[in-house]
Amino acid sequence: MPKLTQRQVNYRDESVPAHPELDRGHPVVVFGDHSFCAGSTLEVRPMPRPHMHSQVELNFVLDGAMTYWFDGRVMELTAGRLALFWGMIPHQVTDCAPGTRFVVLYVPMATFLELPALSELRSAIFRGAVIEALDVKPYDRDIFQQWRGDLLAGDGQLEQIVKSELSARVQRLDREGWRDLRETARQNPQAGHLGHDHDRALKVEKMAQFIGEHALEDIAADDVARAAGLHPNYAMSLFKRGVGLTIKQSITRHRLDMAQSMLIATDLSVAAIAFDCGFNSLSSFYTAFTQRFRQSPAAFREAYERITKAA
Repeated sequence: MPKLTQRQVNYRDESVPAHPELDRGHPVVVFGDHSFCAGSTLEVRPMPRPHMHSQVELNFVLDGAMTYWFDGRVMELTAGRLALFWGMIPHQVTDCAPGTRFVVLYVPMATFLELPALSELRSAIFRGAVIEALDVKPYDRDIFQQWRGDLLAGDGQLEQIVKSELSARVQRLDREGWRDLRETARQNPQAGHLGHDHDRALKVEKMAQFIGEHALEDIAADDVARAAGLHPNYAMSLFKRGVGLTIKQSITRHRLDMAQSMLIATDLSVAAIAFDCGFNSLSSFYTAFTQRFRQSPAAFREAYERITKAA
């Protein structure tokens, strides 16, 4: 594991561990009890390790520049840029210029599932894209700071206003253009949309949260369906239509994402990480990891260490 800088050692945010009983290298955290909320500080600081959370995260950079490690890639966001991504994809701020500030908003995935005519954008987000708005508005800087203040005020009525305004901004972003900073192609999505059915969107979100918090355990589609109070066949159909992945694919993906983060954040052996992340055998872990990331776990760990040493 790379040696932490003093800024990384001093890093603090408002998240709490989803698995406090486990090794601190486990990356899943919870912001605001999975609710619609905002970061309490504007200051950007390097993170000691990658983390994962259930909400869609929006970053508007006010000043300076920040470097992200995101699912195996390094990218930079500079002042005046707007980006969003699903927090369940491992991510880490690895560096930032002095004085860098940003507004960070955490939006429940149900908010995105409810939006009409966003199937392509939504599918890209839930498949791991880092979305950047191609047309940042002159008012974005002020409105993001206002949204942050409104959410930190803890006023339920203001929260609903922010939700409506933010939903409209995301729809405008989709209409006026976006790009995936990971340079993945914008494919024709397999995911449909859930229209305005709030209850069904919440069910999908509940299933995704259950997967995120219990993927280390021996769970299957039936357990995920039961957590949302649904029949397994209906749950599998609803989840696939909302997220674009099957429940089984989502469980495997989450385990692999967690393993990827632990390869970075801990000195545990590959075998220990494999079993800690819910894989029943080392060979099945190696096969799944190599298929997903195009390299072995050991090669991935070595490549990350080379990147961080060169930075």
